[in-house]
Amino acid sequence: MKATKGIFEAVILFVLAIGGLMLGWFSPTQAGAIGAGGALLIGLIRRKLTWKNFVETGKDGLLTSCMVMFIIAGAVVFGHFMAVSKIPFLLADWMASLPVHRLVIMAFILLIFFVGGCFMDSMALIVVTIPIFYPVVQKLGFDPIWFGVMIVLLGEMGVITPPVGVNVFVIKGIAPEVPLDHIFKGIFPFLGALILLAIVILFVPEIATFLPSLVKY
Repeated sequence: MKATKGIFEAVILFVLAIGGLMLGWFSPTQAGAIGAGGALLIGLIRRKLTWKNFVETGKDGLLTSCMVMFIIAGAVVFGHFMAVSKIPFLLADWMASLPVHRLVIMAFILLIFFVGGCFMDSMALIVVTIPIFYPVVQKLGFDPIWFGVMIVLLGEMGVITPPVGVNVFVIKGIAPEVPLDHIFKGIFPFLGALILLAIVILFVPEIATFLPSLVKY
């Protein structure tokens, strides 16, 4: 309970950005800017944001943004190639005609994302595979927003699972005295909870679509 005092500012920032987005006050891009501006303001108020820290975080943000932009640029080219080749649409028709329940096909697609997330960066995996699997999802009649939520969940699994496990190495950097194998062992309860949540949302999709349905576009 004492530790929750430290998240007060983060909760305010979340309510401001997501609440304003849901109420239609601003677009998703503007919500991101509001969040960044709010975080900067909080750092100044708490007097923990020095010029050196600002420059360092700016460099990190710039590197991440450039990486994402290059990945997206490559994915756009790849997406155009896939559209011209008609492979996703042929794949969608083939999968839709399989004599199995559509949940079986979706479970197989989600398994591909789960295994891929163990070896690839989640952003790279998403932008490369979405042009292939999105037509399949539409053909099977699944809600695109629900599918997006599931992909986010699987991305969360990917960043904590070996051998890549980006978040595990982040924790190692924060606590270098803790052995890496000990950190990897510690992620399994959280991984189990995420897998259980994904299974529940797979069979009860309303859990994922209820909140987005309240957003005012």
